[in-house]
Amino acid sequence: MLVPAFILALLFSAVGVCQNVTGNGTSFTNPILNATGADPWVFQHNDYYYMTYSTNDDITLLRSKVLTNWNTAEQKTLFTPPTGLNYSTDLWAPEIHFLQNKWYIIFTADPRSDSPPPDVDMWCDYNCPAVHHRMFVLESSGSDDPWSAEFTYKSQLDTYDQFAIDGTYFVHASGLYHIYSCWYRAYDAWPANLCITNMSNPWTVSSTFQERQIISTPSNPWEKTPYGRSVNDRLSSNEGPEQLINPTTGQNFLIYSAARSDNRDYCLGQLELIGTDPMNPSDWLKHDAGCVFYQNPQESSYGVGHASFTKSPDGKEDWIVYHGMRDPTNGWAARTIRAQKFGWNEDGSPNFPRPGYGPYEVPSGQGSK
Repeated sequence: MLVPAFILALLFSAVGVCQNVTGNGTSFTNPILNATGADPWVFQHNDYYYMTYSTNDDITLLRSKVLTNWNTAEQKTLFTPPTGLNYSTDLWAPEIHFLQNKWYIIFTADPRSDSPPPDVDMWCDYNCPAVHHRMFVLESSGSDDPWSAEFTYKSQLDTYDQFAIDGTYFVHASGLYHIYSCWYRAYDAWPANLCITNMSNPWTVSSTFQERQIISTPSNPWEKTPYGRSVNDRLSSNEGPEQLINPTTGQNFLIYSAARSDNRDYCLGQLELIGTDPMNPSDWLKHDAGCVFYQNPQESSYGVGHASFTKSPDGKEDWIVYHGMRDPTNGWAARTIRAQKFGWNEDGSPNFPRPGYGPYEVPSGQGSK
């Protein structure tokens, strides 16, 4: 059948609107990195965005001029641990922070590829493959450029010889704090909670075990796995905490991941510091009503969580970078990294969008790069 020329022109125009232009043009689609990936940490420095995420074997840094396409980004390995050490395997959720005029990498690792011997596992209430996971810190050579900095092992953070994952630095007027996912006891094997301790510097925890505080537990139905389960808290979790400050009001939020990380119900929860002391659990207000960022079955976007936050190139927009799944039956192996713009509610809390694939407009100012 012959098709008139003006109809052909309309068809080609429609294709041009719908196609993904890789995030370097006026629109992009998720994921922003084609490879499997989870636990993204993204930050800006000078003219670049930088990203690191869980690779298990090492700590790799990517840098890109644009936020929404990492497939052609530069890449380098910052750290590969020696074998036979407490931090040799299962390197998870690395974060890079500039503190006290140096770059520090905080990350989770363990010595046995997440597999404790039977004489350890037998002490746990449930099977506890992550029982030896702890938090560790790398320190830079002092360069203010994270790309050229050399990183060396600095210290293990004191988590009282107990399970610790997904640690982050929480910076406050009252000091520096370590917030991470913890158990009540060494062999609890879940639920995982959010713990906070004081730090005297980026590699030294100054709180005693008695001073450690638990500021959140998976107490709501949406934080449990399966949803609302009343018994057996196996892998019901609060984890992946990240500080988020409202740039207008200065309100201090802690956005964390809830439920089980290989599950479709994985989502983001919210705490707000409403008092002046981060070490006082009563100074934190939990958003008990439900997840603040959660699955979108209409777009096959499941298991959304472990986010970080950054700005558009011109500083006018706030963006969330997170991982999610298209097929939740494949669990951890199905996770990919995505990005979307978010705003703020009238009460000053973050207003996250429904997760999806787009196409979306690229960040404000990205086209001028």
